[in-house]
Parts: sequence; C-alpha cells; structure tokens
Amino acid sequence: MEQICFELENVDVTYLDKEVLKIERLAVHQFDRIGIVGRNGAGKSTILKLLAGIVQPSNGKVNCHADFGYFEQVEAPTASEADPALLGKLNVSQYADVLSGGEHTRLKLAQLFTHYYESLLIDEPTTHLDHDGISFLLDELRYYYGALLLISHDRAVLDELVTTIWEVDDGKINVYFGNYSDYMAQKQLEREQQSQAHEQYLKEKSRLEKASQEKMKKAQKIAKDGSMSKKESKAKANRMFETKSKGSSQKAIQRAAKSIEHRMEKLEEVEAVQEERPIVFRQSKALELHNKFPIMADSLTLRVGEKVLLDDVSFQIPLGKKIAITGSNGSGKSTLLHYIVYDGKGLTISPKAKLGYFRQMSYQFTSDETVLQFVKNRSEYNEGFLRSVLHSMLFVGTDIQKSVKYLSGGEATRLQLCHLFLGEYNILLLDEPTNFLDIQAIEALENFITSYEGTIIFVSHDKQFIENAAEVQFHISDQKFMQK
Repeated sequence: MEQICFELENVDVTYLDKEVLKIERLAVHQFDRIGIVGRNGAGKSTILKLLAGIVQPSNGKVNCHADFGYFEQVEAPTASEADPALLGKLNVSQYADVLSGGEHTRLKLAQLFTHYYESLLIDEPTTHLDHDGISFLLDELRYYYGALLLISHDRAVLDELVTTIWEVDDGKINVYFGNYSDYMAQKQLEREQQSQAHEQYLKEKSRLEKASQEKMKKAQKIAKDGSMSKKESKAKANRMFETKSKGSSQKAIQRAAKSIEHRMEKLEEVEAVQEERPIVFRQSKALELHNKFPIMADSLTLRVGEKVLLDDVSFQIPLGKKIAITGSNGSGKSTLLHYIVYDGKGLTISPKAKLGYFRQMSYQFTSDETVLQFVKNRSEYNEGFLRSVLHSMLFVGTDIQKSVKYLSGGEATRLQLCHLFLGEYNILLLDEPTNFLDIQAIEALENFITSYEGTIIFVSHDKQFIENAAEVQFHISDQKFMQK
C-alpha cells in the first residue's frame, strides 16, 4: 500500500471573512502526480502553502508525513548550494550579482533538484523559461520517484507530467483522473451532459405547465357549466346529484392541477451551459494595410552593446498573419520586437502601420477610471461588445466596475491585452503575453488572436499556445532569423 505523504481534513481557509478554500478530505500518496489548475486567485498557491506549512488553516488539520522540496513562483533564490553539474546544464551561475527572470528560475530549479525529496511542491516553474529550460524540467520530473504536486499554466507540461488534475473552483477541489487533455475531455463531456439535462428539464417543465393549464381550464369549464339562472335551476332540480358530481369533479381536477404544480416546484433546475459568443475584432477602412509585407528587414544587424544578436539578416513579415518568434533566452526575440516598435535602422515599415506593443513588464494604471470606462475611453466599439471582450478575458460580475488603480498584476495584464485588441492598431507585437496568465486567460487570448483581422507578431515559449495561435513561425538561432 502506498504511503500517504499529505492529508487535509475538514480544512477551511478564510481571508478577510471570505472563504478561500473548503476541503473535506484530500490525501496525497507516495507516487501521485497531481496538476493543480484554476483561475488566478482561486487558491492554487494557497494549497501548496498549506501543505508546506507556510499557511495555517482557519479550521481543520493538515498532516505532513514526508519530506518535501518547495519551488515558490515569485521568491528569489536562497543561499542554498546547487549541484555544479545542474548549474552547467542550465547555463546559470550561482554567484552572479544580477540575474534575469529566466536565470532566477533556472538557479532555483538547480537548487531544488540538487537534493532528493520524497515529495515536490512546485508552483509555476516554466515562467521565464525558454525551450531548453522547459526540456530540462521535463527530464528531471518525467521519472521522478515521489509525490509531485505541480501548478502550471503550460498545458503541454501538464500533459507530459501529471496523471491527476485538482481543479480549484469556488473554494472547492474537484478531482479528475488523467492529464490536462483528459481533464478537458471530461469537462467537455460534463458540459454536454449538462446541456442535455437542461433540455430535458425544460421539456419536462413545459409538459407539466401545459398539463396544469389544461386541468385548470377543465375545472373552469365545469364551474361555468355548473352556474345557471334560477329558472334553469328550478327546471333542473332533478339534476341535483349531477351538480354535486360536477362540484366534486371540479375539486378533483383542481387538486390534480395543484399536484402538477407541486411536481413542477420539486423539479431540480438545471442551468444552461454558458456559451461564449464568438468575438471578431473588425478593423476600420482607415486602418487597412495593402502592403503584402508591412514589415521588412534588409541586411539587418542587431546588437546590444558589443553583443551581436542578429547578423546581416533579411526577412518579410506577411500581412494579416499570426507569427510566432521562438528562440533561447537572450537570443534577441524581445530586442527585435522593441527594435520594430521604434522603427530601427535596416527596417522598412509601412507608413500606414499602427503598432500596438505588449511588453514583458508589470502593468500599473494611475487613472481613476473603472475597467469598463478604461476600454470605453480608448475604443470605437459599442459597450455591449466591450463587455463581451472583458467577460471573455475573465472580467466577470462586478470586476468591470473595479478601479484600474487597484488591479492585481494578472488583472492589469489582462486589461492591457484587451486594450490592445480593442485599440486603433493594425499590427500587434506581443512579448511573452502568456506569462502570469492562468490557462483560461491563455485560451481567451488564443481566441482573441484567431479573431483579430490585423497582423500579430508574438514571442512565446509556450508550445501549446504557439501551436494553437501561430500560422507562421520564425526561429532565432546562431544570430540568424529563419522561418521554420
């Protein structure tokens, strides 16, 4: 029998009077491989912090029966030693004074995998990692001998590594068996079953309503037939028994109608499946581009200081396409986007090009506008469409009335993406737009990209995102820029 590594029993976590998590019982066994998914703020990281003893439950017990390693998403690397062989594999120094985001992540991974732990708690390890870094992570975890709990927005990584999904939704944890693709198939089946159950509920409700109405009409007809003038009453005195019978029939029918109404009240309501309306970002005639290649480079050499990133490269960006740029960390992807935005030497950019730029940074807004006002003041679309776009990017309920000044980092990123897709642009440049987005927001962004009529150039290391969103791929390697 497999050893239990962690147990949660009757656990509640409350923050500012709001219930964040409510778990009756969950156990993590010795060789479990669990992926934790859910929207930003749902409580995914809180689960790992509970297991690690960093957060204490408001009620209930968390028992730990195994030693564990913990990879925390935003914490800086500690002073703990790392295996030099791992540091070499990851091409990172433990003693460098200044580390990039990717180097921070690599150093923390080297420190984590230097020691063997009976269980691993890992929170978003692929943020800032390039393809080589993700390959290293997969190699280390693919045959890991222990309990693995992994939070990740990278669907390909979840598919590769986990055999169970914990979905955090409205404070509860729903357990699904299989990897992320299996989980999505089960969710689709649930939606289909819910849709069928909703249709059946509507049919049964309609049938009972109709039956009730017919009974009531019948009762009313009997009452009408039973009412008569005094003259008629005298002439039909010998039908007294029949009149009493009619009264009894009327009451019986009314009772039957009431019984049907009672059955209707007892019907368990099944809500309709919420279907997203398709979104199409239409562009005005004024923004139409006619150049077959609105961005071109001729013998471009791109440097940062003394370092050559691109050496004498030429390329053409095709109009209206969704283009992914891939390459290792430091190869020049972000620098190239920045160079295009500022129309650097060696580039030819259509004079009618209107560029929208999403940078790898923490977005903060300073105006007093609400989320809805912010997009309304910067877009020509009508309010109904703006609300649909915001809803698609997970601004639901009262979220659209939040002041933009007080948005979290993830919310501010999502709002900035909405602003770009709704803005007066015809070319969008997106630098690692999926970093810090949850899976639902990434899927919404994929829909935005495929629904956009302009040209989009984006940088990403997310394999699934590239497969779903890109029509053309360029790769930077050895100072060259080649179409894949």
